[in-house]
Amino acid sequence: MSGTVRWGVLATGGIAATFTGDLLAMKESGAEVVAVASRTEASAKAFADRFGIERAYGSWAELVADETVDVVYVATPHSAHREAAGLALEAGKHVLCEKAFTLNEREARELVELARERGLFLMEAMWTYCNPLVRRMTELVRDGAIGEIRTVQADFGFAGAFGAEHRLRDPALGGGALLDLGVYPVSFAQLLLGEPDRVQADALLSPEGVDLNTGMLLGWDSGATALLSCSIVGDLPTSATVTGTAGRIDLPRDFFHPDHFVLHRPGREPEKVVAGPGPQGLSGLQYEAAEVTRALLAGEKESPLVPLEGSLAVMRTLDAVRDRIGVRYPADRLA
Repeated sequence: MSGTVRWGVLATGGIAATFTGDLLAMKESGAEVVAVASRTEASAKAFADRFGIERAYGSWAELVADETVDVVYVATPHSAHREAAGLALEAGKHVLCEKAFTLNEREARELVELARERGLFLMEAMWTYCNPLVRRMTELVRDGAIGEIRTVQADFGFAGAFGAEHRLRDPALGGGALLDLGVYPVSFAQLLLGEPDRVQADALLSPEGVDLNTGMLLGWDSGATALLSCSIVGDLPTSATVTGTAGRIDLPRDFFHPDHFVLHRPGREPEKVVAGPGPQGLSGLQYEAAEVTRALLAGEKESPLVPLEGSLAVMRTLDAVRDRIGVRYPADRLA
């Protein structure tokens, strides 16, 4: 690949706008946005005008057929990830796909196998894994700063008045708290501990059969446990704590893109670790964009920060949680 990575943005919702804004603000990143697609030309054109993008398409097929596009950022709701990312991969495009990666592990595995078969780059947009401060925290843990991990606690929740017609209440759209919000605490725990050996869960379900409030207890043969929760009916702290045999790390609200964390160790004053200097006014999505751009320019087929096997493992855990709480999506029956 040449010295510039040319992005196409597939979908025009809020997360697509945030990502595009962060990407365009990355000076000397070796990346540019050359095209955008939506299901309607009007929506694509409005998005293109907003961000100064040259080409706007009223269909996904036109975007993936654009020979100037190197990599497609899939920003649809997760119910469409398999279709959209698969379309891009089939057309020979590299892909960054929003999280949750897909509706279930089967769909995720199909995308991974397709990318590997075609020799293409594929990455789940788990921006937390690319965040410099989270990477620093992970290094400290792996270097033994808090000893052996014994517990991870993390949650993500907010209270919303979501009617029965809302996508968060629709099983066909992967509704519920788990795939929208629970993916964050599960991914955080598995970043530190890997795939769990045991999964327990309980939940409050909506009349439509999606989870409104879910608690998870994950266990590892090492003796480590993770207590995780997600909710769309309660404003949870949305914080995280990692406790080891020799200390503890506390991450504040919005733990998945923190501006600091605090390291506690016996006999020492708490150590506050803050984010280093960086571009102001950006959301944090620039780090995943930079990682994809770096990997593509280096000729890599997957990111060491967000490995595909890790994304598959998270999807297996989410599938196991849904199995325990009795949440089924129509896509689960399409194997």
